[in-house]
Amino acid sequence: MPGFGRILPPAFPRDSLMNQNIGLIGKKLGNTQIFNEDGSVTRVTAIQVGPCVVLGKRTKERDGYSALILGFGEQLERRLNKSQRAFYEKIQQKPVRHVREFRLPAEKVEGYELGQVLKPSETFEVGQKVDVAGTSKGRGFAGVIKRWNHAGAATNTHGTHEYKRHGGSIGANMTPGRVLKGVKMAGQYGNKRISVLNLKVAKVLDDENLLLVKGAVPGARHGIVTVRGAVKAKQRPAA
Repeated sequence: MPGFGRILPPAFPRDSLMNQNIGLIGKKLGNTQIFNEDGSVTRVTAIQVGPCVVLGKRTKERDGYSALILGFGEQLERRLNKSQRAFYEKIQQKPVRHVREFRLPAEKVEGYELGQVLKPSETFEVGQKVDVAGTSKGRGFAGVIKRWNHAGAATNTHGTHEYKRHGGSIGANMTPGRVLKGVKMAGQYGNKRISVLNLKVAKVLDDENLLLVKGAVPGARHGIVTVRGAVKAKQRPAA
């Protein structure tokens, strides 16, 4: 009907909105520093990114999308249930503790073989920008000052008591007569999946399966993270 509603733009394919760069599963070991050739110091985070083994593939014909299934870490066989044991017996691979899927184009998925072990140097290079995703540290129930960085009440000169770290007013009385959604209040802080974008790779060590990334990585020590090529990195023009 003319004049009713509006014309919506065509929907984008879902694959075009997500990161489709190859990556690896890793364990955050902690922070350290390295010395550069000019004598300067770079603060880095050490991540153990391997060995990662290819456990399977997803295809558009069978699963509706293309992806690579990677495994990381060792797992005791007695901790597996019946279906998991059957899966590893079928692919003839040792049980792993952590399994992740990496969405990739179909032509890239075909380039990997079942049981192939991926090295850090095959996936990353020095100077490359990567995205690191992990679970942030859980801080429990936190107030508005710690959770949202509120300034707190002015208690020094106005005679108020016991309100130094309170949230204050959360809405009006008459209009709208309710508390709006999304108001920053006290609550659960941390323990969420966080992605840090565009971190630069400082060094790749194949012998130790280590990846040194410049900057901070989400999560506590020995936390599991995924490292993959940056999705929003600016591409340099071809020379």
